[in-house]
Amino acid sequence: MAAGPASFTSRPEILGTFGVVASTHWLASAAGMATLEKGGNAFDAAVATGFALQVVEPHLNGPGGDVPILFYSAREDRVRVVCGQGVAPAAATIDHYRSLGLGMMPGTGHLAAVVPGSFDAWMIMLRDHGTMRLADVLEPAIGYARDGYAMVPRVADAIANVAELFRTEWPTSAAIYLRNGQPPAQFTRFRNPVLADTYRRILREAEAAGGNREVQIEAARRAWYKGFVADAIDRLFRVPLMDTTGERHAGVLTADDMARWEARYEAPLSYDYHGYTVCKTGPWGQGPVFLQQLALLRDVDLAGMAPDGPDFVHWVTEAAKLAFADREAFYGDPDFVKVPMEHLLSDTYNAARRRLIGREASLELRPGTIPGYGGRIDPDAARRGRMGYDTVRQGTRPAGAHQAGVGEPTLQRGAVGEPTIGRDGRMAGDTCHLDVIDRWGNMVSATPSGGWLQSSPVVPELGFSVTTRGQMFWLDADHPAALAPGRRPRTTLTPSFALRDGEPYMAFGTPGGDQQDQWSVVFFLRHVHHGLNLQEAIDAPMFHSESFPSSFYPRGMKPGSMVMEDRFPKATVDELKRRGHIVEDAGSWGLGRLSAATRDGEYLKTAANPRGMQGYAVGR
Repeated sequence: MAAGPASFTSRPEILGTFGVVASTHWLASAAGMATLEKGGNAFDAAVATGFALQVVEPHLNGPGGDVPILFYSAREDRVRVVCGQGVAPAAATIDHYRSLGLGMMPGTGHLAAVVPGSFDAWMIMLRDHGTMRLADVLEPAIGYARDGYAMVPRVADAIANVAELFRTEWPTSAAIYLRNGQPPAQFTRFRNPVLADTYRRILREAEAAGGNREVQIEAARRAWYKGFVADAIDRLFRVPLMDTTGERHAGVLTADDMARWEARYEAPLSYDYHGYTVCKTGPWGQGPVFLQQLALLRDVDLAGMAPDGPDFVHWVTEAAKLAFADREAFYGDPDFVKVPMEHLLSDTYNAARRRLIGREASLELRPGTIPGYGGRIDPDAARRGRMGYDTVRQGTRPAGAHQAGVGEPTLQRGAVGEPTIGRDGRMAGDTCHLDVIDRWGNMVSATPSGGWLQSSPVVPELGFSVTTRGQMFWLDADHPAALAPGRRPRTTLTPSFALRDGEPYMAFGTPGGDQQDQWSVVFFLRHVHHGLNLQEAIDAPMFHSESFPSSFYPRGMKPGSMVMEDRFPKATVDELKRRGHIVEDAGSWGLGRLSAATRDGEYLKTAANPRGMQGYAVGR
């Protein structure tokens, strides 16, 4: 095994026996740990953490967002997925969007909306696996919204970045986020009383239903998807508002769309790798690219490579390029599209794909070919920027596009304490993540996102925005991720779970859009092959590629890109450049917001990311 980076860590790996919680904000982690201390289990704590994140990180997720969840139930002794990814509305057809003169899904506003799925996902997990009442798990979120919390700089910066849009085009957002017409200062004690009232009304309607906790949770689901929440969303979406096209559009999402949808359980996809079994969502998300990378790297001697050396970085990056090219060619909602996952994870297929990895960096988009499957992706057209995305140093925007926050605000640049700039040059944010393990062995990994304050106008009666995840659809009927009514967009949200020697071991993940299944793979490989503990693996210098199409508007692509933190040895960077990688400096602490938790022998362990100075792991 090659030696790893220095063992210094930014904070300790937390060890305990009672329970552990890690998330992307310390207030949410505290809410989850408090729930465990009150006697709740991991499912109760995860729900409390998730709802708290909606309040304290409104630029990263919200009540009207999305969430995939991977969990292990000790009672059931199995890993399952909760799909909290909502679907395209009934009126969301390619013909409709083409009739508006669009060649690409907008990145913000009404037209990019799908059914918000996070509330129902949290509710069915709480109903079926939790132990606490809805009022108990909502208490921290309501308290933060009603009484206020310290607004961290990244939230204040995100609001300031779109303040003019709020003033001129999205007055309902201005009413919440611009007090006296001005964005809040950093560390302002910020309150959202409208959101607090929304959740209090949910509780009143739930408790009015009487009965046990399950009856009340069902009443809350009705209030959200068939009651006052759905009605308020419907009213706002009939009003034309500005989006990234530079024009005002009404939406197609309706209360009927919400009433027809509900979250559901699914079996995970999995792959066995060196004694570990990694579990991910199906190909309605990008999660299987993690498994494909493992299949490509399984027979490579990564343990013999330094985890901060050029060989390790090169092999992992080139494998990622191949897996993400297959994502573009094959992935979509398997309820509508046949996705050949068994073939994509097979030894024969990956042995052939592995032979494409040479000593030099690839500058091409190289999806595999599987007869009868996949969409039409012309690698030559991709290189020339003719596939609906831009092969340029920075993603470009169509002429006249409005300067709203587009896409998933993904952490890509900036050192600790410095602004983070997205690929379009504006202030960027992130998604959220949480991991929980309780003393009974229940485990949860979830990646909430969507409903970002900068990407969709606030619903005035509710105090939150609606997900714009529909921007991930393609307006090409032959594409596996094509827009169609009832389809799930191919989300980038991708929590991770791993068993070790058949026993539930680790919940982990990160925000980061297309980078999620790169940063989490690097973390996992360093933990498995180089023996880095959770905090060491999180703190180690990170890297990723942008050599494939972004999932987000305007779908930028940078062939040959290698984005690296500057803590790598100079010899590593020089050798990668010699091999043809186009290296971009991401600062010292600019990539990833990983967290993880393990059940390792007699201890529960957890760790969280220091980047961004928000994430925290707690436990006892």
